[in-house]
Amino acid sequence: MADLYILGGRQRRDFKNLEEEWFLFEKALIVHANAETGAHKLCVEYETPPEARATERSSILFKAGALRDDKLYACTSTEVMTYKVPEFERLAYISLPCFNDLHYVCPTPDNNLMVVITGLDMVAEITPEGKVLREWSVLFDDPWQLFSRQIDYRKVPSTKPYRAHPNFVFWIGQDLWVTRADLKDAVCLTHANQRIGIDIQMVHDGVPFQDHIYFTSVDGKLVKVNQKTLQIDQVIDLNNVDNPDRVLLGWCRGVHIVDEKRVWVGFTRVRKTKWKEKVLWVKQQAFGPKEKPTRITLYDLEAQKILREIDLEDLGMNAVFNMLPAGDAAPIPRSNG
Repeated sequence: MADLYILGGRQRRDFKNLEEEWFLFEKALIVHANAETGAHKLCVEYETPPEARATERSSILFKAGALRDDKLYACTSTEVMTYKVPEFERLAYISLPCFNDLHYVCPTPDNNLMVVITGLDMVAEITPEGKVLREWSVLFDDPWQLFSRQIDYRKVPSTKPYRAHPNFVFWIGQDLWVTRADLKDAVCLTHANQRIGIDIQMVHDGVPFQDHIYFTSVDGKLVKVNQKTLQIDQVIDLNNVDNPDRVLLGWCRGVHIVDEKRVWVGFTRVRKTKWKEKVLWVKQQAFGPKEKPTRITLYDLEAQKILREIDLEDLGMNAVFNMLPAGDAAPIPRSNG
């Protein structure tokens, strides 16, 4: 089983106003975890420079990224970076005025970059040098209808509330799809009449594996959608797996499929937020008084049990966005686990 790179961020210790979540995180982090032993170490601790953020206290964390060969693609809210792994030498850096609350970056089949610009409800394809080739509104209207090309959105703390909240892109064959958290679905950007309705809770991810696409919902469900029919084949409620005391799992986001039986899922400890509807699901379900830390969990879906959990808070990671297979990365001493 491959080791993992885990992308996320560290929360400010002096954070007092828990309503303004866009000021919550102080550092972007990448952690390397040994999938067999649970040992883990910090590989990258990053802070966005002042010219690429709205204020000196703007949140800084790595959102979801991608891995191709020896290159790891990562994004903060206003930047896209390419690292060579396992050394984590930074090879490229892009920051554009249209970048606001980026949630995902990945390489395209022809080695451009697909960037999910959540703050503008938009997806953009850009070259490795930062030239914008194409833009899509995830609501299929003019992507600049509600925004201005004259504004540097890196300097805008937040554009919330969003209309759709896109957070992930993926391909089915030649078609490009985007996951829309607030609309609880995924839609095809290249064929606008195609939609995958999740309709459970706010959704993240969209990871194709064999015949299915795997989504997570924030309330702890793993959704398997058939790639051919675009219908849900299975919904697995992780709240019911090895959880007899109904402990609050946390904000569920990020999935890595090991095989048909085993999957890693990321959980972020639930925090207070101004947007109370985002965490209404916590009150709607009968969770007990306990809650779990920010972590990644390996599930055996067939046996319905937890195989391993890696607590990330001892390395200062308080939010996790996704996990990527680390391949032949240097081993981690067991004493770090």
